[in-house]
Amino acid sequence: MSTPLAVGTLAVGASDHRPLIMSLFGVFVVATLGITVWAGRQTRGAADFYAGGRQFTGFQNGLAISGDYMSAASFLGIAGAIALFGYDGFLYSIGFLVAWLVALLLVAEPLRNSGRYTMGDVLAYRMRQRPVRTAAGVSTIVVSIFYLLAQMAGAGVLVSLLLGITSDGGKVGIVALVGVLMIVYVTIGGMKGTTWVQMVKAVLLIAGALLLTLMVLWTFHFNISELLGKAAENSGKGTSFLEPGLKYGKTAETKLDFISLGLALVLGTAGLPHILIRFYTVPTAKAARKSVNWAIGIIGAFYLMTIALGFGAAALLERTDIIASNPAGNTAAPLLAQELGGGPDSTGGAILLAVISAVAFATILAVVAGLTLASSSSFAHDLYVNVIRRGKASEQEEVRAARWATVVIGAVAIGLGALARDMNVAGLVALAFAVAASANLPTILYSLFWKRFNTTGALWSIYGGLITAVGLVLFSPVVSGKPTSMFKNADFYWFPLENPGLISIPLAFLLGWLGTVLSKEPADPQKYAELEVRSLTGAGAH
Repeated sequence: MSTPLAVGTLAVGASDHRPLIMSLFGVFVVATLGITVWAGRQTRGAADFYAGGRQFTGFQNGLAISGDYMSAASFLGIAGAIALFGYDGFLYSIGFLVAWLVALLLVAEPLRNSGRYTMGDVLAYRMRQRPVRTAAGVSTIVVSIFYLLAQMAGAGVLVSLLLGITSDGGKVGIVALVGVLMIVYVTIGGMKGTTWVQMVKAVLLIAGALLLTLMVLWTFHFNISELLGKAAENSGKGTSFLEPGLKYGKTAETKLDFISLGLALVLGTAGLPHILIRFYTVPTAKAARKSVNWAIGIIGAFYLMTIALGFGAAALLERTDIIASNPAGNTAAPLLAQELGGGPDSTGGAILLAVISAVAFATILAVVAGLTLASSSSFAHDLYVNVIRRGKASEQEEVRAARWATVVIGAVAIGLGALARDMNVAGLVALAFAVAASANLPTILYSLFWKRFNTTGALWSIYGGLITAVGLVLFSPVVSGKPTSMFKNADFYWFPLENPGLISIPLAFLLGWLGTVLSKEPADPQKYAELEVRSLTGAGAH
């Protein structure tokens, strides 16, 4: 629960300007809902709902991918991690950015050429449809829900502090509001609406981050050394704030945790369902490749700016105020905006706080819409149509199933998001990356590049990676045993690392190989040859 200081830190000045803050939030929400309704009127069939009619250009899709990827974790979580842990917090920025090289080099083009709507299309192409699609659907939904946790937690922290809400019930209400808006976006707008919202949000987020970056640099006369020096001094940690080891590297456990985190971040992007489905919204493989190039440029520029945001917060704000506002540091960026605008009692501070917070809120709404679309699409296309109905459902029934799945997944995300409201959102996203890298990536790579890979190997890899990753998270300090744990008053953890990637990712690769080698089921070389041609050329792709 928030301390009284938490309200004072952010909302003292905000209370006098609450009508302004609410108005700005309202403008953002109404504008994005308007875009969603407009796009929803153009959604007529499954191709429109799942893939936006494949009408988006490489630049548009690159912008939308950026909007999908630069989540609340990027804006709130990384800035907070850097503000509290200096160099070690910045490692999140590096990991998130480098991960795109794996996505670009190994996954983007082959996936676009080989699939239709979901990851399950690629995995099931040369294997037994029902068991593989079931596994792909389950994996997609679990990974999406992990990622949704981070966005819901970010939304709860952001809005409750802005409005001066300190009660747990009020915070849960905010998480529920975000969930309802998310459900509306996806059920009405489908992929078209979600894509346009993500494009608008990406532009707003880059503009907001650029404004804060320039203001931070202006404050320190565009002298990076002065900024870093002040951040180190103000942190109370001295020069160690600018060196490795403040969070990771103190003990053997934290060193292993860092390796685990890095592995999850670098390999996770190529297995994230809401990123993978974005490759289906462009008409050609060339456009898919171009969209990833644009995304790398936009995302790279943004992560460079997170350095200024994080170290700027450390230099200009008191560490105790950041922690009191939110134990995990998630409010460092909004606090920085308020300070740069003139402080808690100034109109300028309230305006900048409101604008940056509204942009962050729009970010959260766009990302949760993309995540919910990915999981509901996988349920409808993989589980409902191809497993339950055995391919005999009409397009209208498929889209209806996706919309109902959106409601159910939204409800689950609201419940879990309420529990995760005090956790660092960057850390939560890193968990989603670990689960994605464990459950999805090995199977995708084996399917695309290993001729002998078969159904048994796919099932062992997906379920083995998924169960191991989720199981280790449940018995880690993320869930219990620490002040920032999901259940802070319980203590049942025995796995010492906060990220399971070091164990679960290699194990998933091993299980995929082992299941294939031990299985007597022969692979279909003709199907592999067809998939190889399609993945390289796009011939026969939908």
